[in-house]
Amino acid sequence: MEALFSEFTLLSDQALRDKNFDPSTIEDLMKLFEVEAYKAWANLELEADNEVQKAHDYMRDSEEYLDSVMDSAMAEFRRFEEEMDRVSTAEHDGLVGAAEKARKMGKNLEKAATFASKKYIEAAVNSATASMRSAVKAISSNSNKVHPS
Repeated sequence: MEALFSEFTLLSDQALRDKNFDPSTIEDLMKLFEVEAYKAWANLELEADNEVQKAHDYMRDSEEYLDSVMDSAMAEFRRFEEEMDRVSTAEHDGLVGAAEKARKMGKNLEKAATFASKKYIEAAVNSATASMRSAVKAISSNSNKVHPS
């Protein structure tokens, strides 16, 4: 392109100095400019197409990477969720087992308390009965004796 500009400058100077200058020589030069412009335009379009293709490739690679990262994250989340389900189930089962043991122990303590209270009442009744017998005996043995008053 530089060579064409130099040639155009020379022809322009010649056209200004020479009255017999043929304008068709400039027209031929202008056709060369047109060819060069088309070549430059084609090269720019090719470069633009290449850049567009690179951008598409980069976007595809980025989408694939994002999909891969998202798949990994979801897989990790699923593993975490399964682990939490397993831990919470084990903890729940442990609490249910402890509650069942506490319920059984409560029933046993209730039975023991009921048994102890029955034995206590029985002992109290026996003691009261013995006291009454003793009192009746004391009264009956003292009824023969008359008080001197």
